Amino acid sequence: MKILITGAKGQVGSELVMQAQLRSHEVVATDREQLDITDQSAVLAFVGQEQPDVIINAAAYTAVDQAESDQELTYKINAEAVKFLAEVAKAIDVPLLHISTDYVFDGTKSEPYVEDDPIKPVNLYGASKRKGEEYLEQSGVNFVNLRTSWVFGLEGNNFVKTMIRLASERDEFGVIDDQLGGPTFAADIASALLDIAEQAQENDFDRWGTYHFSGMPYVSWWQFADYAIQKAFELGQISALPKVNRLTTDQYPTPAKRPHNSRMDLSKVQEKLGLKPSDWQFGVDKLLSKA
Repeated sequence: MKILITGAKGQVGSELVMQAQLRSHEVVATDREQLDITDQSAVLAFVGQEQPDVIINAAAYTAVDQAESDQELTYKINAEAVKFLAEVAKAIDVPLLHISTDYVFDGTKSEPYVEDDPIKPVNLYGASKRKGEEYLEQSGVNFVNLRTSWVFGLEGNNFVKTMIRLASERDEFGVIDDQLGGPTFAADIASALLDIAEQAQENDFDRWGTYHFSGMPYVSWWQFADYAIQKAFELGQISALPKVNRLTTDQYPTPAKRPHNSRMDLSKVQEKLGLKPSDWQFGVDKLLSKA
């Protein structure tokens, strides 16, 4: 299978490229240097020339706070580019697999979110990702929209790496403890998307649509940090355990508002696609073992 991957140098994209090659697929790996997905004519020409069997869009503007003041570029990457990719995928009759976010929800629900819960993003990043979802839904293309959350991986910067750096530099700091979600290992997202891509090549595949995929068990940011710091200490990567204080959201204001509840119900993705939740604790262990 020939797979075109956008955002190939990102946390998920780099894993997609590596894992797809290990599965003996032909990979067309693109980042902004090879393909500007915000340029409609470039997308049409490039994809038309490559003629992939499936497109996986791992490109995104993910700087949540910076997005608040960088609205135009955020919407170009997270919404308009999705429209262009969906249009060309529809034109050449191939499926588009896309990564979205828990941040399309407002976080006020007391239970984990299911796929058809009301959409109400509380920040610009979430609003831009929702607009991308809308373009996908309206395009008529066969698609899988995989909403995920709290992504961390071996490549790039992420929460786990930040926590270990802080733990090595400070004796005491604070982490938010009243926002709940499911941390998700980038390698597991890549594996899930490739499993879906392979299923989608079956002639009778009809399980298109939106799915939730994240890590279990659900935790707060503080619990996520605590696990990573304890593990780093066990591995000798930090010499002492800092005091990590539990903060409320109000105590740690940010430019972009975050939902208090980012937990997503994973029943649909397990039942229809046979995908298990991300084992985020294993992911943290693997990340730190390679640090």
